Amino acid sequence: MGNVTSSVAAKFAFFPPDPPTYDVYKEEEDGKLVFTGVTADKNMDVHLLETKGGNKIVATFWKHPFARFTLLYSHGNAADLGQMQELFIELRAHLRVNIMSYDYSGYGASSGKPSEFNTYYDIEAVYNCLKSEYNIKQEDIILYGQSVGSGPTLHLASRLQRLRAVVLHSAILSGIRVLYPVKMTFWFDIFKNIDKIQKVSCTVLVIHVSPLYLTYSIFIVAMVDCKVSFLIGSPC
Repeated sequence: MGNVTSSVAAKFAFFPPDPPTYDVYKEEEDGKLVFTGVTADKNMDVHLLETKGGNKIVATFWKHPFARFTLLYSHGNAADLGQMQELFIELRAHLRVNIMSYDYSGYGASSGKPSEFNTYYDIEAVYNCLKSEYNIKQEDIILYGQSVGSGPTLHLASRLQRLRAVVLHSAILSGIRVLYPVKMTFWFDIFKNIDKIQKVSCTVLVIHVSPLYLTYSIFIVAMVDCKVSFLIGSPC
């Protein structure tokens, strides 16, 4: 029963655009990776990263010349990087931050299949890229997770104790709790965010469009030993 329920939750969690909205190829002149459908931007780097799960995922790094912080953005369950590019351009300009985002395994031009653990391997590979390629310290990183992206976001946040902050946008409690109003965490559940958030030590901003989310927010406040702020309504 547990495996069936977990499988149902996983199918509910992932809806990669089909077909993908972009592709990645190498330029003949210098071998640089290029993101199709994006206006040439000298401050945008494309990476193809290998994960612990054996997949190769696409990541994009949008540089701001005066950035102090870097936003590591984990998008929702029904988008890929091609659909997110305009948002990243706007966020980079208005917030004056670098933005690192990526497509989960099985999304966009990333190989493999989407799964809970693959998203964890994915975000770990992206974080390692930030450290090795850009020498960015965790103290200067803000993790941003939207919808199912709250899963890998809290996975990484629960392991890094010196992050600048975490933003949870329309986050989920767990996979099973999206489907059923259960009050305990079962071993076969996926994205056990309600448990992992207890291990987050940095400031957390919770964003949701519905006042009904306050019930969840108050519950989380009672559980976590970190600074939590709330924004009810559209973040735009």
